[in-house]
Amino acid sequence: MSLNHIRPWRNIYRRKSRRIMVGNVPVGGDAPITVQTMTNTLTTDVPATIAQVQAAAEAGADIVRVSTPDEASTRALREIVRESPVPIVADIHFHYRRAIEAAEAGAACLRINPGNIGDAARVREVIRAARDHGCSIRIGVNAGSLERHLLEKYAEPCPEAMVESGLDHIRILQDNDFHEFKISCKASDVFLAAAAYQALADATDAPIHLGITEAGGLMTGTIKSAIGLGNLLWMGIGDTIRVSLSADPVEEVRVGYEILKALGLRHRGVNIISCPSCARQGFDVIATVEKLEKRLEHIKTPMSLSIIGCVVNGPGEALMTDVGFTGGGAGSGMVYVAGKQSHKMSNERMIDEIVELVETRAAQIEAEGEAEAEATPQSEPAQ
Repeated sequence: MSLNHIRPWRNIYRRKSRRIMVGNVPVGGDAPITVQTMTNTLTTDVPATIAQVQAAAEAGADIVRVSTPDEASTRALREIVRESPVPIVADIHFHYRRAIEAAEAGAACLRINPGNIGDAARVREVIRAARDHGCSIRIGVNAGSLERHLLEKYAEPCPEAMVESGLDHIRILQDNDFHEFKISCKASDVFLAAAAYQALADATDAPIHLGITEAGGLMTGTIKSAIGLGNLLWMGIGDTIRVSLSADPVEEVRVGYEILKALGLRHRGVNIISCPSCARQGFDVIATVEKLEKRLEHIKTPMSLSIIGCVVNGPGEALMTDVGFTGGGAGSGMVYVAGKQSHKMSNERMIDEIVELVETRAAQIEAEGEAEAEATPQSEPAQ
C-alpha cells in the first residue's frame, strides 16, 4: 500500500451536492473532483482540436470544453465528440441556436452564460434540446458579463449580483423540470470569486464548477488559481475545477491535479518532494528534479518521491515517501524504498536508477491494490 496516508487533521469535509452526469463522468455527490480544461485551437480545425483533446486526456483531463462560436464549429463538433476519449462540453456564447446544434452534435454538456444567452424563452429551447439529447448544462456566471439589470441594481460586479444571476437561471431550469445542471460564478479577482462561490454554496445543492477566470500566464495564473481554488476546496466547496491559464491546456490539467494533490483530494502520478537546495547539497538538486519530472510523466499511479540534497531533513522525508534519495556527499547518497533504508547509490547513476525504482514501486502499488480489491468480499446483490 502507498504511504500516502490520510490523517485526521488533514481531512476535508466536502459540501454535500447533488450528483449529475457529464457523459459517463459523474460530477458532484461523492464522486471524485474532476479536472477540466479547454481547447484553444480553432474548433473548425478538427485534427488540431482532436489532437489537443487527446493530449489533455492523456495528461489526466476528465472533461474537455470546446468553444462553439458559430455554425461551422458546431458542425465540426460532431467528429470531435466521436474521436474524443473524454466527454466534451460545448462552450456557448450569445446565440442559443449554437447550444441546440451542439446538443444535436453529441456534446455531453452545454455551458451557457446567462448574461449572454438571451431571454427565458430561448433558455427553454436550450433546455428542451439538452433533455432530448441527454446533455447536462453548466450555468456559467462571469463577473465580466453580468446581465444589465443586475449591474444597474448593484452598480458593479459583486458577489451578490453573481449569485442572484446564478439563482435566477437555476430557477428557470428547475421551473422546466431540468435538474442535470452544475453552476459556476467566475471572476478574475480572487476575492470576488471566492466570496461569490461561498455564497453560492450556501444557496444551492447543485454541483459547483470552480475556476478563477482569466487568471493569467503559467506562473501568475497558477498562483492565483492555487490561492482561489485551494481555499475553496479546503472549505469543501467544489465538485469540478478548471485552471484558466494563457498556456497549453495540458499545463492547466497538470496544475489542477497539483492543487488537488496538495490538498489530498485526488492523487495521480508522482508527487515529488524536493528541497530548494543550498550549500549543503550533495548533488545538483534542481537539475535532478527537472530531469525526473520529465522522465516520470508517464507514471499515473499515485505515489511519492523525495529528492533531498543533504541529511538534515532527507532521512525524515524519505521515511514518509514511497521512494527517496538523500544526498550524503562524497558522490553518493542513500536510497529509501517504501519508507525503509535500502542501499547507497552513486550520484552518477541516480537518475536512471530512481526512474527504475519508481516504476517498480508503482507496479507493486498497483498489484497490491488489485490484490486488496480481489480479497474484499463483494456485497450481495439487492433482492
